Amino acid sequence: MNKIAIIISSDQGVQIARTIRQELPEAELFATGKRESCTSVDSITAFVSEQFSRYDALIFVGALGICVRAIASSVQSKYTDPAVINVDSTGRHVISVLSGHIGGANQLTRRVANILGAEAVITTQSDNTGLWALDTLAREHRWHPETTVPMNAIITAFVNTRPTALLLDVKDEGTRYLERTAPEHVKIFYRFEDIDFQAVELLVAVTPYQHESPVQTLYYRPAVLHLGVGCRKNCDPTGVWESITRTLTAEKLSPHSLASVSTIDLKQDEPLVHDIARKAGIPLHVYTADDLKEIEVPNPSEKVTEVTSVPGVAEACALKSARNTRLLVEKQKQKLSDGNDFTFAVALDRTAERRGFIEIVGAGPGDPELISVKGKNFLEAADLILYAGSLVPVELTYYAKPNATVRSSASMTLEEQFSLMKEFYNKGLFIVRLHTGDPCIYGAIQEQMAFFDEYDMDYHITPGISSFLAAAAALQSQFTIPEKVQTIILTRGEGRTPMPEKEKLHLLARSQSTMCIFLSASIVDQVQDELLQHYPPTTPVAACYHLTWKDERIFRGQLQNLARIVKENNLTLTTMIVVGDAIDNRKGLSKLYSHKFKHLFRN
Repeated sequence: MNKIAIIISSDQGVQIARTIRQELPEAELFATGKRESCTSVDSITAFVSEQFSRYDALIFVGALGICVRAIASSVQSKYTDPAVINVDSTGRHVISVLSGHIGGANQLTRRVANILGAEAVITTQSDNTGLWALDTLAREHRWHPETTVPMNAIITAFVNTRPTALLLDVKDEGTRYLERTAPEHVKIFYRFEDIDFQAVELLVAVTPYQHESPVQTLYYRPAVLHLGVGCRKNCDPTGVWESITRTLTAEKLSPHSLASVSTIDLKQDEPLVHDIARKAGIPLHVYTADDLKEIEVPNPSEKVTEVTSVPGVAEACALKSARNTRLLVEKQKQKLSDGNDFTFAVALDRTAERRGFIEIVGAGPGDPELISVKGKNFLEAADLILYAGSLVPVELTYYAKPNATVRSSASMTLEEQFSLMKEFYNKGLFIVRLHTGDPCIYGAIQEQMAFFDEYDMDYHITPGISSFLAAAAALQSQFTIPEKVQTIILTRGEGRTPMPEKEKLHLLARSQSTMCIFLSASIVDQVQDELLQHYPPTTPVAACYHLTWKDERIFRGQLQNLARIVKENNLTLTTMIVVGDAIDNRKGLSKLYSHKFKHLFRN
């Protein structure tokens, strides 16, 4: 919220209002009479009447009755009214008064209650029952809402837990949220044809497709369609957008699901493409012939190739923007008047397709609670979890949903791993490949990604907490020391895997930075010898075994004794070696909190 007014109606509320403003510096303070740092108003009711629509939110501090009387004459619609909340003069209760969902009052109520350590009072039924706020989901996930009956009727049926079908025939972050949080009275479907409409009273659908539903329906239109356009020079744009929307509707596609319009650079100044972008409210992408030349189109044209060197502008542009290889609407040739020929085609964004997908997830250092929230959500949604069993605690797989397949890759060859993932992928299922720590640090994912690329399989990486961060936490050490150590080196010793000549340990040791050495306990003598070429023998070291696991063990000492520490304690491959003066250092503290830097924290 950009503009917030805090309105004080009692002397007791002044300090409460100032506390709120410390955390909401964009807020302005208003009060009757003269009070320090407050703008004086003659009448709260008159002020609210004049300024009601100028603010995104009004926070009243004082009696609830004053708040209600002040806003009474200004209230018009939950779709346009600002958020209004009231804080009692003791700061014990924060009440959401007006525009709870759409205006954001409920969210602001929780935030202010947290600031004051107060109780948030929210009476919206969906909030108190843990149900979705259907009237704000579209805004939260950037969908366009459409309803077959008034929205209030949809919301009433939903909060009264009438049997509801949820159709998700495309996917994005929003659909994953709905899958994860679906209430008990909601049954999820991925194909419209599978819904038994005799058993449901309400349909909620996230879809770009125009289905004919026999029950009251709320459609959310995600921006997942990409429109490619070509045209004659100086083509008249009159009526073109309207013609395209009619064609999309005839093809059972919603124009509200368009994400972009694109064309070739030869046409980038054509009024037609700019008119479409403006009327549809979508961005225009312009591609060169080189961008498009490798794209195969279903309807190539010799004439278009002569002019542009691309066999089909509209189709190629749509496929390029969608990163897809197939079209939902192949090239449409239209002419609304003589000499005004244009073409268009539509493709579905590849990432939105209901097809197999692989999420490479960083499990963190071991503690199941140190996986990211996003990583945990993926584990809960996965149809297959393939985890690095020798390195990832099995407890992390307990997040799996019922009927999910959970397999350890510890005894599998790469070929067996690929075969299993591809089997699930080809069925259109969701796979989580679970790696220890952060998968991009010694995660052995490069060969897997090469395989996914070779077979044109979609995948994504979710980062995890690396064990070097767990080491810093376990050692209660800041690995960077102002004016002394500002570099952290993540590396390994040279064992069976050769090290590049310029990355030999003794060369890296010259900087005397904080060094975190992975996978090197078995060659600790060599590691110690190389480090001693540049670090003093008394440099602090720590050997950290199974960081954050139940059997975690940490041994501190000096570099000259590192090999002995590792051997005497039978530490294995899953040991991180940390070396440097940053270990246990309490000197050279940051100057950020000195008086010279206090201006950074002033409003």
